[in-house]
Amino acid sequence: MIGDVHPNSHWLGYVKYYPDVRGDRTLFGKTYRQNTIVSKAFGILADRPECYVYSSAIGCVITGVPREDVVLHYSCRNALTTLHKSTDLLDGSPVSEDLLTIVDWITREGFTDVIGVTGSFLVGVAGPRSDIDLVCYGPRGYEAAEALFTERSLICPYEGENLTRLYLRRARYMAGSSYDMLLRQEARKLQGLTAGAGAHINCEPLRADDDRTFHDVVAREVGQISVLARITDHRQGLATPALYGIEVQAVIASTIDEPEVFARRITHLRSYLGAYTGAFREGDTVHLSGRLVHTQGRGRTGGFAIELTPWSATESYLANLAR
Repeated sequence: MIGDVHPNSHWLGYVKYYPDVRGDRTLFGKTYRQNTIVSKAFGILADRPECYVYSSAIGCVITGVPREDVVLHYSCRNALTTLHKSTDLLDGSPVSEDLLTIVDWITREGFTDVIGVTGSFLVGVAGPRSDIDLVCYGPRGYEAAEALFTERSLICPYEGENLTRLYLRRARYMAGSSYDMLLRQEARKLQGLTAGAGAHINCEPLRADDDRTFHDVVAREVGQISVLARITDHRQGLATPALYGIEVQAVIASTIDEPEVFARRITHLRSYLGAYTGAFREGDTVHLSGRLVHTQGRGRTGGFAIELTPWSATESYLANLAR
């Protein structure tokens, strides 16, 4: 699933695993292949046009599952609790042992209501080389995850030679950023290496269950724009979908005429790409390339904004720290 606002007809999201004889995952007795590119879901679902849906909150056509077609709902928080109680569900690999140790810590500290397990461990297709993917919910979940990632007996930060490993991991998705700048923004995120197996572990902060920031917001696309902007407020950028206050300093490129007219009125960056959650701070200068949208909604979410979404088969929307 992507985002926290869904129409009455669909759950919005993308295809993570799909039947393919070339795959290396087994689900429901079938061989599945993993998909890591959100926009590829359009092609995978070409025979399921009912899965194409317009999202007024995001302002474009994306994919989603008709609600009546949902057979099984995976809860990240329930998965964490289940793994704690039924350790035999894991294969005993070093990364699985690391996960169990981390789950024990989360349970012991009383954070099971605000941290969950997602990714391959959520659906039961993890292997010995799998990453550990966590999610946390709301401000309390963020604080809990911060505490977890400072436990050096459980998670080690990326440093030394491992920094190159992190750069190579991210650069293919975040092209155009220098080595130093990319690692600087990555250092702000909840990620590291497990103390035992040295597996990558990350935690994506999500909005609290009662967070209404993006509810009743309608977005309309105006065009595409690339700018240099200063971050004026990052407080709402610590959870996905991220919302940053920005002030445009210069327009680099645009598909619309007289973009400077819009630039003066652009006040926000909205990101549905988890890669940019928590990556920026007030005062940063950032190179943004995304969709120019006009939003209408409650509070400070209205007006012109630059939106980063994965729902584009032709463009890569980016946000990179600038010197």
